[in-house]
Amino acid sequence: MPVAIVTASDSGIGRSAAVRLAQEGWDVGITWHTDEQGARATAAEASAKGARTALRRLDLVADAASGATVVGELADELGAVDALVNNAGGGDTMPAIDFDLATLRDVLELNVVGALACAQEAARRMRDAGTGGRIVNVTSVHEHVPLPQAAAYVAAKHALGGLTKVLALEWAAHGITVNAVAPGEVATAMTGNEDVDPHDVDRPAIPARRPGHADEVAAVIAFLCAADAQYVTGASVVADGGLSLMAAVQDGRAPS
Repeated sequence: MPVAIVTASDSGIGRSAAVRLAQEGWDVGITWHTDEQGARATAAEASAKGARTALRRLDLVADAASGATVVGELADELGAVDALVNNAGGGDTMPAIDFDLATLRDVLELNVVGALACAQEAARRMRDAGTGGRIVNVTSVHEHVPLPQAAAYVAAKHALGGLTKVLALEWAAHGITVNAVAPGEVATAMTGNEDVDPHDVDRPAIPARRPGHADEVAAVIAFLCAADAQYVTGASVVADGGLSLMAAVQDGRAPS
């Protein structure tokens, strides 16, 4: 079975992606930062789908370079790395004028430097194996549009989107595709809606009128990891229920 490594797969989009890939025939490497119990729950779900699993703790803020070590360890344990999903990310909210530069560096380490470290190790192994591979970077709709009081997060996601395109250019010759998935609001712990049905949450400013479900983003990730996506590279697939289309709607309400 092919092997996918999904960072920050202890909850939310990462967990859904790991379980979806397991359902589609992948073995999965799982990483967690603070929630080991959540990572083990992900592993149990993936194992129930028939996947082999391996787990490692990963702290890209404390040591972004450790991403390469952890990807390598998971690849060694599972026997390969055929896909990498760079899902670890996050950021703080405050006015840009007040943003502490040390915090900015931490956000960039997590979202950009750590993602590159993981991608480099995966790509080296894919290149050396001669079989190609898939790298999917989970960015955000804010890879494309700004968000007030989120300067570091927006800067980091823009940077990861640009990095995705450069890696796609450089690594295509090795049969490695590199793409981004840019979710809008998704019902996860990060948005305070982890345990709700997003269909029950009204969002008048989103054309779909609701947040997304982590499984809906996972489906896009799984497609980009699949053989059928071998001609897709350097793309950023926006999965936001139409949120990014709202820039021209001055009253901030989607059409009924």
